[in-house]
Amino acid sequence: MKIRNENPINIVWIAIISLLLTGCSSLPSNNSTKKEEEIKLISDEKKPYIGFILDTLKDERWYKDKGLFEEEVKNLGGQVKTLAANGLDDVQVKQAELLIQEGVDVLVVVPHNADIASEIIDIAHQNKVKVISYDRLIKNSKVDYYISFDNVKVGELQVSELIKKKSKGNFAYIGGAESDNNAVLFRQGAMKVLQPLIDKGDIKLVYDHFTEDWNPNIAKENMKTALNKNNRIDAVIAANDGVAGGVIESLTSAGSAKKVPVSGQDAELEAIRRIVKGTQTMSVYKPINLLATKSAEMAMKIAKGEKIETDQKINNGEIDVPSILLEPISVTKENVRETVIKDGYLTEKEVFE
Repeated sequence: MKIRNENPINIVWIAIISLLLTGCSSLPSNNSTKKEEEIKLISDEKKPYIGFILDTLKDERWYKDKGLFEEEVKNLGGQVKTLAANGLDDVQVKQAELLIQEGVDVLVVVPHNADIASEIIDIAHQNKVKVISYDRLIKNSKVDYYISFDNVKVGELQVSELIKKKSKGNFAYIGGAESDNNAVLFRQGAMKVLQPLIDKGDIKLVYDHFTEDWNPNIAKENMKTALNKNNRIDAVIAANDGVAGGVIESLTSAGSAKKVPVSGQDAELEAIRRIVKGTQTMSVYKPINLLATKSAEMAMKIAKGEKIETDQKINNGEIDVPSILLEPISVTKENVRETVIKDGYLTEKEVFE
């Protein structure tokens, strides 16, 4: 049962609890302003109230999602609060409960664990709140909608760029978190391109390992293990730019940086700088402004009871989820200016300073 009209003191207390749990929200930092804003936020029943729950704000890209999503909801006449669980599943579930208590009309969730997050769907539906799975698919649940990029295509783009540099030899795959469905999809896409070359005998996949929590330090150790187990690594498929950073640290220590092509994805600033310098071969740009604004539009339409148009359905283990999948773009040294800089995602000064 929603309690948007609950006593303001209780509302503020709920907000304080959520802040203690996460250390992160979209509210201002000044304490008195926090209370005034919180009371105003959840007592304005004329405006749709959207809750945005992130897995983490430890990675650069999620700050961009947060800012863009919040801005678009407000532009469309809604109100929004963002909370981040910093990789803690129980905190993420508690955040959902708190936002539902506060009276959100729609939850938009970036799950930390694709399976555990199904609990959020159950709680939301018990309270007649619909859920959009943002960027990462919540599995084995009746999640209402899914919006992301074609993550199989991401994996295909990663390998396609690498084999332009190295079409034969020993390849290593340093994946993301196995608990993240996207990491599974990235690998699936990579293998669609790799497998024919493996079958042909041109490529050997000598190391293939996921990276817990997408942690760059763990990725660094994974790459060190791959190097220790093999006389030579000719190319590395790193599942995202954070993982690529860890991989490149190990390659640098081994004296192989710039010699071994390395993929990535997310088009993070440091990764684009590495691409310009030649230590990383490519990244995959997923226009986050498009993802965030489309998601905000979808959330606001749901809150208003309007019809949602989707272009396909993705099975999450329980149902075929109505989905919107956006197109990813490969970024290399040759097209940096025509992609991330042209779109204003990064500036020329940031990239080439």
